[in-house]
Amino acid sequence: MLKSHFYEGKIEAGCDEAGRGCLAGSVYAAAVILPDDYQNELLNDSKQLTEKKRYQLREIIQRDAVAWAVGIVTPEEIDKINILNASILAMHRALDQLKVRPEAVIVDGNRFKKYQDLPHTTIVKGDGKYLSIAAASILAKTYRDDYMNQLAEEYPQYDWLSNKGYPTKKHREAIKQFGITPYHRKSYNLLGDGQLSIEFEDC
Repeated sequence: MLKSHFYEGKIEAGCDEAGRGCLAGSVYAAAVILPDDYQNELLNDSKQLTEKKRYQLREIIQRDAVAWAVGIVTPEEIDKINILNASILAMHRALDQLKVRPEAVIVDGNRFKKYQDLPHTTIVKGDGKYLSIAAASILAKTYRDDYMNQLAEEYPQYDWLSNKGYPTKKHREAIKQFGITPYHRKSYNLLGDGQLSIEFEDC
């Protein structure tokens, strides 16, 4: 059973991101504040759930949460500030949009930058330990998937409907064949060959 809170007696927001390891697309993050003593046995790390279950849980999270929000950082911003900073910025942007101000923040992973004057704790594999982080992981993942599915209509050759921008063999072969799109992260090793850049081509 996942725990409801890390900080006792504080309004606590859980944060997680999705799309950090992708070659294309924005990075998404979510922040979620759940009610005190909230329980939901179905909530878990989004990677442990089926796509259908994630979307079902998204509806439940949005209904039950005290507050929730999603933050986005674009591929252009990722290339400028690097993916670690971009992931943290996406979480900060999600926190900025919460309708209820949290008194503390818990974050999946081991890196975070202080948000305003709030105490925060990073928790490795936190999305499998705390309900609010699990909820954030589901929102970040599903909203990012929606976004990549839209981009896939514009650029079907990259197989984003199934790979969501991650570095699959088919994705890299398409980059080799068609070049890159405006949504590719140019600072990444896009071909997997150690080369960090590739000529821009209009697809």
